[in-house]
Formats: sequence, structure tokens, C-alpha cells
Amino acid sequence: MVRTRTVLLLACCLMLSACGNNGVDQKQGTATEVGNDRATQQNETSGQASAPKEGTDKSTDTDKPETEPEVDTPADPSDEAVKSPDAEAPTEPKYHMNKVYRIVPNDDTVPEKVVLLTFDDGPKEEKMISQMIDTLDKHNAKAIFFVNGYRAKEHPELLKLIHDRGQIIGNHSWDHIDLKKENKQTVKKQIGDVQQIVKEATGSEPKFFRPPFGSGGDIVKEVALSHDLLFMTWSNGSLDWESKSKNKPEAVVSNVLEQLHPGSNILMHELPWTVEALDTLLTKLEAKGYGFVDPRQIEPKIR
Repeated sequence: MVRTRTVLLLACCLMLSACGNNGVDQKQGTATEVGNDRATQQNETSGQASAPKEGTDKSTDTDKPETEPEVDTPADPSDEAVKSPDAEAPTEPKYHMNKVYRIVPNDDTVPEKVVLLTFDDGPKEEKMISQMIDTLDKHNAKAIFFVNGYRAKEHPELLKLIHDRGQIIGNHSWDHIDLKKENKQTVKKQIGDVQQIVKEATGSEPKFFRPPFGSGGDIVKEVALSHDLLFMTWSNGSLDWESKSKNKPEAVVSNVLEQLHPGSNILMHELPWTVEALDTLLTKLEAKGYGFVDPRQIEPKIR
């Protein structure tokens, strides 16, 4: 009897021990499942915060407005559209003009083989001027456009065109008369009125003066100097104004090349055959090793 009770007690103990272990395993399994569920919920919640559901109010602080507010920013100085021609002007002269109107380097670090390009008796026609400037731009060249006042009065917009496209305007007197034959009062008006009309159209006065026919005495030079103008004639004539060169672009090119020398101050005009000759002329000059001096790099006095 005692043995039977002992066996029953042992059996009961074994059953109770098994039940206890199952309870622990169940609790551990439940805890693991709860932890996984919570982690899943946190991940889902985090994902919802970074990507709002459809219908979320877009005016909340965490979202950008539908239209970005306009902000004024300074213009990029590298943008060609906002550059002014005056802002691009060289800061220091690299050349000067001698007494025979040639362009001379200020020191040995500056190229000697350069030419100065000039065009007289404009402004006449927008088409011709635009074609000339297109060619100059192609060769990265600057030129002086010596204008007459009476033509500028008829077409002040052409003055602005020349200036806005980065070329340089020079003073060629008002009426294209022989100033050497005129009195001082007339000379003052012929030069001063051109200074004024160019300033009204472009905001700045010319810095270079060429007398019509290259004719100017002491009075003309004195008046030009009073306006801080560099007086010049030329040292290389294209002869594009002569009848034998009319409608002959090749003659214009030939005439310039025959007189070519370092520092050539080349006289040309706003004429159809000169416009046609220009690209060929500049190409040939480059092939001979010549560059094109920027007029703004020339000192405002002869020496």
C-alpha cells in the first residue's frame, strides 16, 4: 500500500513539473510575439511619418507649400545677359599710340604684332553694322566705330547697338567737314555735339577722335584734348573709299595686307564691300600671326 502511494506521488510530481515548464515556454513565446508586434508597429509608424498618406493637409510644418516663395538673388556676373560693355573694359593700358599713329606695346610682355581696326562715317544701316560686329565677334576682335553726328541723330538706336554689343564708338565730327579750315567755335561744336549725342544714347562719351579726311591742326587737337579724346588719323588705309575698290572686297583685303606692319592703325568704312571683305581680312591677318588690340587698352595720349 505504501509502495502504491509512493508511485502515485512520484507520478503527480512529474505531471506538475511538465505543466510548469509548458507555462514558462508559453510565456516566453508570448513575450517574443509581443516584442515583434511592437517593433512592427514602430516601423510602420516611422514610415507613415516620412511619407504622409493621401489627403494629409499640405499646409503642415513638415511639408513644403505647393508654390515656393520667390527669393531675390543677385545676378550672376558670369551671365552674358547682365554684363555691361563698360564693365568688361580692361583696367590698365597695355599699348600707346606714337606720333605717326601706330600702336606700340608699353613693354616687352605685350605682343607687338597687333592691328587696330577702325570704321569711319557711320552709323548707316543696322544690317551692315550687325554683320560687321558678327564678324568681329567671330574673331574675338574689338574695333572703333567713328561716327558722324548727323548720322547718329538720324539713327541713335545704332549707337546703342554698337555699344551694347561691346564695340567702341569714336567721334568723327558732326558734319564730316574739313575742321582744319574752321574757326575754334565751329570746331568746338562739331566735336562737342557728337560727344553729347553719344552720351545720351549710350551713357558714356567717346574716348577717341578722328578728324574727317585726317585733316586737323593745332586748334582741332586742342579741342579734342579738352574732351579727353585721343586724336588720331591712321597708318594703314584700306582705300575702300576709292572708286577702284568699289564692290571689290578682294581689293580691300589686298590694300590692307600690302601696307601691313606691327601696330597698323587700319582705316576702313561702313561700306557693303568692306563688310564682305572683313572675315577674309581678319582670317588672313590671324594667319600672319597678328592679333587685334582692344582700343580700351590704349593710353589716352600720344607718346
